[in-house]
Amino acid sequence: MNPIPWGAVYAGGVQLGAYALERSGPAERERLLRDCSTNVDNLAAGRWETLLSSALVVEEPMPLPYALLLVAVLGYAEYAYGAWWAAAVFLFGHATATLIVYGALRRTADPGTRRALDVGTSYGFNAVLGALTSALPRGPVRTAARVGLLALAAAPVVRRGRTFTDVGHLAALGMGVGVSLALDCLSGMKHPKIT
Repeated sequence: MNPIPWGAVYAGGVQLGAYALERSGPAERERLLRDCSTNVDNLAAGRWETLLSSALVVEEPMPLPYALLLVAVLGYAEYAYGAWWAAAVFLFGHATATLIVYGALRRTADPGTRRALDVGTSYGFNAVLGALTSALPRGPVRTAARVGLLALAAAPVVRRGRTFTDVGHLAALGMGVGVSLALDCLSGMKHPKIT
């Protein structure tokens, strides 16, 4: 087992960065957030590095319950599957959901949406959360967790007033559940289960 809790290090670094960003001037803060954003304008201009940088900053410090949940989910993913696996699923879900949203908005978004800030940890968090359903006991518990999580993520998407972020959350969770289903198909996979 890795002695360094990388999920906690990541979440702590993002949180400390948010506090530092709060203390910078409004123009500097806005510039940094816009440079890191995976909005339509940045991606259309070929700024693909934002697929990584957007996961390293948040617009404001994360609320404590969310920050603790992020640490718990990433920490359990590291424990169950390893740090590299947790990081890969996080980045896969973050990047894939971002590209799905970009593809949906590329030709139809209004100027305000094209320039909207799109940064944060939530797409990666949702992907890892979905993937962790494979650590639940097989059968009704695992199935109920997958269906329940997908239903919770779909609810904001079907309501009036939804945002592209709502769609991104659902896409990322779907990617994670897909990873979970793939893990189910692998025979002989040994990892700690939630009991």
